[in-house]
Parts: sequence; C-alpha cells; structure tokens
Amino acid sequence: MALSSFDIDAPRWDQSTFMGRLKHFFNITDCRTALLPDSRLDEAKALVESCRAGAILPGTTEEQLHYAKKLYDSAFHPDTGDRMNLIGRMSFQVPGGMAITGFMLQFYRTVPAVVFWQWVNQSFNALVNYTNRNAASPITPKQIGVAYITATSTALATAVGLNLYTKKAPPLVARWVPFAAVAAANCVNIPMMRQQEILNGIAVTDENGNKLGHSTKAAVKGITQVVISRITMAAPGMIVLPIIMQRLEKYKFMQRITFLHGPIQVMMVGVFLIFMVPAAFSWFFRFHCFNLVPFIYCPDIL
Repeated sequence: MALSSFDIDAPRWDQSTFMGRLKHFFNITDCRTALLPDSRLDEAKALVESCRAGAILPGTTEEQLHYAKKLYDSAFHPDTGDRMNLIGRMSFQVPGGMAITGFMLQFYRTVPAVVFWQWVNQSFNALVNYTNRNAASPITPKQIGVAYITATSTALATAVGLNLYTKKAPPLVARWVPFAAVAAANCVNIPMMRQQEILNGIAVTDENGNKLGHSTKAAVKGITQVVISRITMAAPGMIVLPIIMQRLEKYKFMQRITFLHGPIQVMMVGVFLIFMVPAAFSWFFRFHCFNLVPFIYCPDIL
C-alpha cells in the first residue's frame, strides 16, 4: 500500500462485525499504553496529524502509523484532540477498575469500609465520565457537582442499606451488595454527567461525516448503551468472583493468608476486566461512540 494514500482514520478492522469491534477495543484499551510517557503520546499524535495532512515522513511504516493511531485513540479526546488525564483514558479502565473493584469485593462487611470504597469508585467513575464527555455539549461545574453528589449518594444508600438488610442473609448475598450499588450508581452517574446531551441532543452524521442535525433520541440511545455496557463489564467479576472466593476461603491454605485476599481479588478482577471491557464496548457499540461522537445516522433516531 502506498502510504501517501493511507487513511489513518479508517477502521483497521471491520466495525460491522463483533470480532472486528472486539479487536478494535482490545487495541485501544491495552493497559500497557497507560505506562507510556506523555512525550511518547505527543509523538504519536504528531504522526497521526502529519498523516492526516498528507505529510508522512520518509521511512515511516504502515505498522508505525497503526501504532500511533492506537496511542492516539487511547489517550486523546476524539473531539478536541487534547491529551486526557490518565485516569479517564480508555487504556486505564482495566488497571483502575481492577484495583477499586477488587477492594470493594474484599471490604464489604463493615459500613465504614463500604462507604469509603463506594466513594472511591464513584469518584473514579465521575472523572471517567467527565473526561470522555461530548465536548460539543459543555457541562457547568454546578451540574458536575450535582451529578457527582447524586451518584455517590445513590451508591452509598444502596450499599449501606443492602449491607444492613443482608446481615441475616446467606454470606454470598452480602458479597453481591457492591455490584448492586455499582449498577444503581451507574444508572444515575452517567445520565447526570451527560445531561446536556439528553436535553439538547448530539450531532448526527452520515457515513461520510456530513452533519445531518442534532438528535435527543440518539443521545438517549447512546447513553443507555454506555450505562448497560458499564454494568455488563462489571457483572462477571462482581457476580462470579464472590462465589469463587467463598469456596476458596474454606480451604486452610486460604485461611492462613487472609492478608492476601485483597490482592488476590484485585488480580482476579483484572483477568475478568481484560476481556470484559473490550467485549462490553464491542457488544453495545457498533461504532466507536464511547463519547457518543460520531453517532452514525439511523432513520429511527432523528
């Protein structure tokens, strides 16, 4: 292929198939890229922009262009082109999520521990949602504060309420309380943080990128997919892992290393998330619309 005609924004894999989308999201959620210095990310951005301008440096290979686009998609906002903060990047979803989720599953017995880890989780989610917001639909500091407080309150009320309610329930039921709190909070946090898109709609384009107008239906549909995908990616680890840990804790060797139960759960959650983060995005998003841009034209959403 002549690199002079290389379209760096064209999908590397067929986005009309699940496997194509899965490869795409595996690529941009690769947590190894979160370790790269900003200077390396800026070099990748410069290479992407030079390719878009048709000014590719001699000696540049197609694989280098693909890798530069991978770094660009994982670390830069698709609307503004600005480098995103580390915690909000797609590449940080696995390491950030595994640490917080692992400790939520470990420290579920006491109310103070439940309150602390639910607060940490909602703070993380709020930052991720804000970082990946639609830049065309700005949100005020007051709206951010209301969204954060509402989501955190929902998570805490759900977690603490169920924690107290399940005191006499089977132990396994109590282990599932963190998931119930996470699911409830996601249903509040994301719509509240993206409320401007629901109220004013988002830009809808055709397959060639031509703007067709704004659609509130597209915004509602996209945000609903984000909510469901977030719950879906958390579900296997937060539902299956408590079952595994309850059985493992019956063995004497596990009873001798209680101080390692937290790290063990963090690592096991990581195994789930490595696959579930790209899989959830691939299942719900036909196009790369983590931030709902672009939303490709469908007759029923205008």
